[in-house]
Amino acid sequence: MMLDLRAEAAAHPIDTSTWPVLDANTLAQTRATWRGRMVNEHASAQVFAALLPQLMRAGVPAAVLADAAAMPGEELHHGRLCAAVLWALGEAPLAPLPAMPLMPEHADCGPIEAALRNVIAVSCLSETVAVALIQAERQEADLPGVAEVLRSIFADEVQHARLGWVVLDALAPAIDGPMRERLDRWLAVAFAHLEAHEVAHLGGACPTPDAARYGVCDGAEATALFYETVASVIVPQLEARGLAAGAAWRLRHAVA
Repeated sequence: MMLDLRAEAAAHPIDTSTWPVLDANTLAQTRATWRGRMVNEHASAQVFAALLPQLMRAGVPAAVLADAAAMPGEELHHGRLCAAVLWALGEAPLAPLPAMPLMPEHADCGPIEAALRNVIAVSCLSETVAVALIQAERQEADLPGVAEVLRSIFADEVQHARLGWVVLDALAPAIDGPMRERLDRWLAVAFAHLEAHEVAHLGGACPTPDAARYGVCDGAEATALFYETVASVIVPQLEARGLAAGAAWRLRHAVA
């Protein structure tokens, strides 16, 4: 299935009059970056849409559910913003949609533990990493239009990451000893999947200064930032909530 956001992009034109002219290779790299962002942001809407009923079954407070319910729409909006940048770069915002796997149901555990596993994987892990990466990108991207798009996406992604920590705190009273032990074992697997995904997608691209102004990240720097974020943010925050995250991170290769 093709994702076609041409109408949405055309409805939100970006002034490119001050944008520097890119050579062919840099232009191709920049277009690929924004095309990938467009697809990823659009597809992320399904993730948050599937997470909502699991949070409801787990008894998450209504105010938190209301915040979570807005997130699929925010991800779709991010996709449209990225499409507008791609359109401004001279490429139609068309791309194949990847296969979108269903949210795991975790039939081996109850609804609270299943929701915790998924919100940790989505928000505490993936979205927390995304916040760090987008923050680094927006510090380099100073072009009108590009900077505003990254700023808008960043603001929402902070809340998407925060959702996981809020839910974890809200459901903390229901986490008994056996559930905590199972979460610790599962967390090693979650870390292994997170690392494999991030390393594969960050790649080793080394953008030119002009490409960095368009929001193209340096692959090696982004990979280093990923590991730093896990070590300095994700593991300590999970540990503070009673999960053996440090041990799980060290065991990730053994369970991959």
